[in-house]
Amino acid sequence: MNNAGLITTDFTGLNILSRGKVRDIYELNSNLLIVATDRISAFDVIMPNPIPGKGEILTSTSAFWFKKTEDIVDNHLVSTDISEFPEECLPYRDTLQGRSMLVKKASPLPVECIVRGYLSGSGWKDYCQGRTISGIRLANGLKESAKLPEPIFTPSTKAPEGKHDMPISREKMEDIIGRELTVRIIEICMSIYDRASKMAERRGIIIADTKMEFGMIEDKLTLIDELLTPDSSRFWPKDDYEEGRPQKSFDKQFLRDYLISIKWDQKPPAPELPANIIKKTKEKYEEALNRLVK
Repeated sequence: MNNAGLITTDFTGLNILSRGKVRDIYELNSNLLIVATDRISAFDVIMPNPIPGKGEILTSTSAFWFKKTEDIVDNHLVSTDISEFPEECLPYRDTLQGRSMLVKKASPLPVECIVRGYLSGSGWKDYCQGRTISGIRLANGLKESAKLPEPIFTPSTKAPEGKHDMPISREKMEDIIGRELTVRIIEICMSIYDRASKMAERRGIIIADTKMEFGMIEDKLTLIDELLTPDSSRFWPKDDYEEGRPQKSFDKQFLRDYLISIKWDQKPPAPELPANIIKKTKEKYEEALNRLVK
């Protein structure tokens, strides 16, 4: 792993398509090259400091889960093996090694798909305000971090860079992408969450919630982006779980908690991160990888 952390890439001769909060995406004819940098964001703002090795952890974790769920739904992954990448990528193999995926090009759907098995984060805030999340009414008297009787599907908009995703109801999702596609996506997301949460619990991790994204490839619904990573999920240590309070985590909730503690206004520019916060965040991501994948 790069001890300094990779903040950005600039591959001469490759066509940069976009730079997201974490990933640099290059266009390679009918495929895309997704490079997971070590950038980290919180509250939709990119931090000035990278988390060294984070991109490799995200790539390894996504590749693991894509393989474990490919019988449920097709995904966009072609290969993580640099030797199988197009020749024009080879000059950059040292940078790409371990942190890049060659994927099929898809047309992303304009919604994000969130499954919640526990009451936390924005879901807990919404529940406190009106006992509902994305239009789903929940029982009175639930506590923070409570396990829900059944996992729930809570979609959101896919906001432009720098904007906040907004929760929407299932009905609104049907208006955006159609009822048939919505029903199919919910079935897939619930199946993936059910399988992954059972696997993770056997390894001492609770998946409190997770976000998935989908696209269309030649009219075929396809799972894209990342899957069940510490960036897209809340991972809690099972042996420390107790409802009624916030949980320790193996994801960037630790970073969010730090930023809240220093009363940052959650607007750019983000503050410089102390070395101990960077180190601790890296350790949490590494522990999630080691428990789940290795």
